[in-house]
Amino acid sequence: MRFKDFIDKELVRRTSKDIALVKSLINNIKRDMVFLDSLEINENSSRKIMANYYDSLREVLEAISIMDGFKIYSHEAFTYFLKEKGEEVLSIKFDRFRKIRNLINYYGKDISIEETKDNIEEIKNMIKSLIEKYLGGLE
Repeated sequence: MRFKDFIDKELVRRTSKDIALVKSLINNIKRDMVFLDSLEINENSSRKIMANYYDSLREVLEAISIMDGFKIYSHEAFTYFLKEKGEEVLSIKFDRFRKIRNLINYYGKDISIEETKDNIEEIKNMIKSLIEKYLGGLE
């Protein structure tokens, strides 16, 4: 599958670049990260915390896609969006996190505290890297 396939299926639409929206998304992501970092990861919280970190990562990709003139309506399409941008390794990591989030949200899968902590560190590094590379001048 390719990113263009998602455009053809109207799961991605062309849009105008909206810098005000992107700045707002970046601000929300930063505030959400501060909140999420303040939470204790335990047996009861690990599922929700993992899903929320994934949502922050997806929101970064949404901001980048808006800067590129796309509105993406499919989480899976973000994987191919990253590939299209030459971010093969990040696309694989994002897709892995997307699948974990889906297992948590739709199939009731538990996730260990250690797995959550490892994933969070990786997600935080991805968020930092993506913001610096694609959105750095808008912070």
